[in-house]
Amino acid sequence: LCYLEHSSSRLFFSISLLSIFFTDFSFSFLSIMEIFKPKLCWVFMVLCLNLINYNGVEGFHRILPEYQSVSATSIDPDHRTGYHFQPPMHWINDPNAPMYYKGFYHLFYQYNPYGSTWGNIVWAHSYSKDLINWIPLEPAIYPSAPFDINGTWSGSATILPGNKPIILYTGLDTEYRQVQNIAFPKNASDPLLREWFKPDYNPVINPNKYMNATAFRDPTTAWYGKDGFWRVSVGHKRRNRGIAEVYRTRDFKTWTRGKHPLHSAADTGMWECPDFFPVSLKGTEGLETSVNGNHVKHILKVSLDLTRFDIYMIGSYNAGKERFIPDATSVDNSTGLRYDYGNFYASKTFFDEKNNRRILFGWANESDTKIDDIRKGWAGIQAIPRTLWLDQSGKQLIQWPIKELESIRGNAVHMTNVPLAEGARIEIKGITSAQADVEVTFSLPSLEYAEPFDPTWVDAEQACGSKDPNTLAGIGPFGLLTLASQNVEEYTPVFFHVFKFEDKPVVLMCSGGKMSSLDPDNYKPSFGGYVNVDVKDGSLSLRSLIDHSVVESFGAGGKTCITSRSYPTIAKGANTHLYLFNNGSIPVTVKNLDAWSMGKPRMNI
Repeated sequence: LCYLEHSSSRLFFSISLLSIFFTDFSFSFLSIMEIFKPKLCWVFMVLCLNLINYNGVEGFHRILPEYQSVSATSIDPDHRTGYHFQPPMHWINDPNAPMYYKGFYHLFYQYNPYGSTWGNIVWAHSYSKDLINWIPLEPAIYPSAPFDINGTWSGSATILPGNKPIILYTGLDTEYRQVQNIAFPKNASDPLLREWFKPDYNPVINPNKYMNATAFRDPTTAWYGKDGFWRVSVGHKRRNRGIAEVYRTRDFKTWTRGKHPLHSAADTGMWECPDFFPVSLKGTEGLETSVNGNHVKHILKVSLDLTRFDIYMIGSYNAGKERFIPDATSVDNSTGLRYDYGNFYASKTFFDEKNNRRILFGWANESDTKIDDIRKGWAGIQAIPRTLWLDQSGKQLIQWPIKELESIRGNAVHMTNVPLAEGARIEIKGITSAQADVEVTFSLPSLEYAEPFDPTWVDAEQACGSKDPNTLAGIGPFGLLTLASQNVEEYTPVFFHVFKFEDKPVVLMCSGGKMSSLDPDNYKPSFGGYVNVDVKDGSLSLRSLIDHSVVESFGAGGKTCITSRSYPTIAKGANTHLYLFNNGSIPVTVKNLDAWSMGKPRMNI
């Protein structure tokens, strides 16, 4: 682990290995430890003992169980979030089975109760009245039977007629096959759904002998058809073809596999955590999962294991043929539409019947090192829940933080008509910059001043990586410097760059990058996405949710979203600053800005 995660340790490892062959081991090893002292140097001993027996990266992964149960003895608060969902300690990943039931919201999630790396996974469980303040309960599902003894992995909830909730989830059986199981609440009258039982007739869905039993997981919420059958989709792959299998049942006990997949695509790898749901052609209200007809489109979302992207397709569902047909404008591979162009994966939606909306949860994983996660005692957060609906164009989804988030806004700052000249940097004062909510609208100059767009810039992340926010250009880069130090040695920029192509605007949105931390071992990409927006009215909006080690940003009212993880070494707590900036050669104006300090809700205490 030390070798893989730290450049200083790679040097230490190489020199030490040479010294073993050419000098006295005890002298050279202790001398080099004294000189270099990398983090957790003792891990080197584990590496030496395993190098003979294990080869390559796979060998290192086999060592991981030793660290899956390193329980946290203390929690490093430096980068812990203030208002994002996370447990008091240890590892979390996929959100599972969110639902609204008898007056409470429920969120289950993949959790390691014994350490801050992946392993020992159970279904942790929390409930809430408002999706912001969360109270923990005992784990709902954990390995306990032959059909899940080696793992209780992701799944979904379905509310059956009569307000009866059930959960379908993936278990790893005694042969490590991935099978689909069902669980029921022990007491359906309990609004907190504290206890769940797994019937002995599990598994209810098995991979057949022709399927890859090691890539068959994550059942969706079930939907009901006019033919009296319930259906679910399960992620799968055959060779390198990603597949959303479909199964139908009348009783949730006996299931039949469809003659063909709901949808599939070549060269996309494993489709994890599929999600399938309808959206209305008009308005922002959500729809119950079984709704179908001429007034809706359907969304198929899959998490691509190869790229760690959550992509979605917009299209139509042919219930008679059990097929999803993407629209011509929707692409079913890694170049397609994404919920989020940053640290956001394994997402899951549910229909909130209380407020008639569809809500999206997503996992924002860490981008520091495993050694750092062990040291700090925790890893992983859930992004702020987002309301989701179809854009008026019908070609993409819109996402926006749930309205309940506004309940924890505190001190406010308001600014209007602030000019940002070339090279300008203006501090936003009066709020807690490390824990804030910022909404800003920029007024733009004429498109005639924009740089020409190169049509070979297909990959927005690569384009952002080549467009340094400190480089003077045309219209942009301009935006926010978040999680910034006073002298701007560290900052996480969120910015726009406006180009023109055949007299039409092309808007690039970027977040993150190498300046987010002075720690050389962190993963610090400059995430990017193009924003499908017409700036004829001369305005462009941005909202950023800043929370110590995460910045969630929403461009043009939620058309493009980017989540970045950052681990500043200087810009922490009270030493964090927030700036407006413009490094374009053409001035822009802050038409309107509202920023708030954000409070600290009850979070799994």
